Amino acid sequence: MKIFILLLLCTIFSIGGMAQPKTAAAINGELMKWHTISLLFDGPTCSETDFRPNPFLDYRLEVTFTNGIHSYKVPGFFAADGKSSETGAISGNKWQVNFTPDKTGNWDYTVSFLTGRNIAISENSDEGKPLAPNGLQGTFSIASSNKISPDFRSKGRVVSTGERYLKFSETGEYFLKGGADSPENFLAYHEFDNTPAKHRYEKHIADWKTGDPVWKGEKGKGIIGALNYLSSKGVNSVYFLVMNVQGDGNDVFPLNDIDERYRFDCSKLDQWEIVFSQMDRLGLMLHIVLSENENQLLLDAGFLHTQRKLFYREMVARFGHHLAITWNFGEENGPAPWYNMVGQSVAQRKSGIEYLKKINPYSSFIAMHTLPSDPERTDRLAPLLGFKYLDGASLQIDKPAFVYQEIKKWIKLSADSARQWVVNMDEIGPWFSGVFPDSRDPQHDTIRTEVLWPTLMAGGAGVEWYFGRLDLTTEDFTQWSNIWDQTNYAVSFFSENIPFWRMQNADQFIT
Repeated sequence: MKIFILLLLCTIFSIGGMAQPKTAAAINGELMKWHTISLLFDGPTCSETDFRPNPFLDYRLEVTFTNGIHSYKVPGFFAADGKSSETGAISGNKWQVNFTPDKTGNWDYTVSFLTGRNIAISENSDEGKPLAPNGLQGTFSIASSNKISPDFRSKGRVVSTGERYLKFSETGEYFLKGGADSPENFLAYHEFDNTPAKHRYEKHIADWKTGDPVWKGEKGKGIIGALNYLSSKGVNSVYFLVMNVQGDGNDVFPLNDIDERYRFDCSKLDQWEIVFSQMDRLGLMLHIVLSENENQLLLDAGFLHTQRKLFYREMVARFGHHLAITWNFGEENGPAPWYNMVGQSVAQRKSGIEYLKKINPYSSFIAMHTLPSDPERTDRLAPLLGFKYLDGASLQIDKPAFVYQEIKKWIKLSADSARQWVVNMDEIGPWFSGVFPDSRDPQHDTIRTEVLWPTLMAGGAGVEWYFGRLDLTTEDFTQWSNIWDQTNYAVSFFSENIPFWRMQNADQFIT
């Protein structure tokens, strides 16, 4: 009898040991529709510098969120100590997933956490060894948002619907863009960790407001203030590179070293996230440019292999939850005359764009920036007409007088291909001038009459302004105050007065 009781107790303790409750996720953020919810998990302790296993490549965290018939599988990432924007930590045992719910009510989540060589980029769902918190499940409840415009959380996600314009999924409002294209190295800000000190935005420290975010005490006021200023002028989009190694600036990279290709900088990316979240609150689209002409072959010689897949995955995992994103596949993508005609091929472009679309759990907009003039612009862009994973064209045009016809051309060509593109006028030339400051050109007559209004009248989805030789050194956005006002007047006129999304260009009625 004693032996039986002892065996019974051993069995009970054994079963109890196997059924130990898993550590619950720490859920951070406002539990509201369209607000970012972050789930933080305890997992293996790692460092950014670990060789094998590499925390970015040899672990795959995914969380499936379900609300009724709605389901999203969202990639996660290694988060060091979970607060590295403040601590600068490069190691820890925290793993994170960012999610933006699009429905109210209860959301269930299930965690998949696997380890194995290069598993982060594996497309085989059966591959890898499970480890805690794999299998963890939970529920949270989401209420309606209490935000008001211009905060994107009051409008929902900006999505591509197969029309000429992007659209807010909550309100049904169409999005017309009026944005800043300079400086392209906007993120080369001196108070980000491990970043060359190219920008300070000191003029805009005064535009920072009490209650706005900072990190490490007082850091971030310049860049946050700059965004506050742009939003106050009606700007609703900001263009920036996230990788310009070997490019014009050579000062922006998400990796933990400028020569690294497989390990990311957790604290820097957490600080970027603070800035990007402020952009959501201010109603500023993230125009995320993934490469530039000079470095389009930097990762895997332009092919879709380990480095490129990992880079795309990390960017989507960390930032894909934001509500208004243009994922720009590459600035001036393709072989260019000034760069010995070296660049990504059509096949490389297509494979990269398809991968970027497929790993993104949300319906984010994907575009590609063009070369400035023909025949190169058409030669590089035309082979992508009808390609089902590309949503639009980000046009660069070297001569203002050509804008109207080029916008019309690509709207029609894409419509005829059975995949209508969203066509934006994102960089006006000539390259050395772009848009001059108000001090040199206060009226901006050429830009206003040959670029801004013609883009909108041709059916274009918006504009962004590039500052020529001042691009990489732009510090004070007030120098272009007049062009921000003129752009806001034009975009507001269309948005508030006419049903532009139902209208077609009709030059034949003009005599």
